[in-house]
Amino acid sequence: MDEQQLIAGCKQGNRLAQRELYEKYARKMGAVCLRYVNDKETARDLTQDGFIKVFTNIQTYTGTGSFEGWMRKIFVNGALEYLRKSDVLRESTDLDNTAELVQPDASAVSKLSADELMQLIRDLPPGFRTVFNMFAIEGYSHREISEALGITESTSRSQYTRARQLLQKQIKELYT
Repeated sequence: MDEQQLIAGCKQGNRLAQRELYEKYARKMGAVCLRYVNDKETARDLTQDGFIKVFTNIQTYTGTGSFEGWMRKIFVNGALEYLRKSDVLRESTDLDNTAELVQPDASAVSKLSADELMQLIRDLPPGFRTVFNMFAIEGYSHREISEALGITESTSRSQYTRARQLLQKQIKELYT
């Protein structure tokens, strides 16, 4: 089945279409969840919950925009809801004077694989990781992040800057 047929089948409650949709996107959406929570079991639970929400709310998908993008938003929101309940940013603080970013050696960056980079991102402290994922990977603005997480825009900016600093330091340490 192509994507439109899968969507139509899921809207009709067809279990075969739901299973095929799950098999097509489970790995990708699981990776989205894992980027936010860095715990495979929790990511697996969030993935299952996300698909339940997808199947429950698929009637609201109007066909405008990417279906995968629509789904991704459900999974990101589910991960953010989990993080809010965990109060992951409770120790976040605004930083007025963030230290200068140290640029890692270009040769160090070129040696880094995508998997290694994703592991470094997963190893960030939860607040840094959440804001970094939302800003750098998902494309949210700091205003949108602040609204979604209940933090100030300056906290969002400082968390992102600190995440970048830490990533750059880790890359430099790995390859120098």
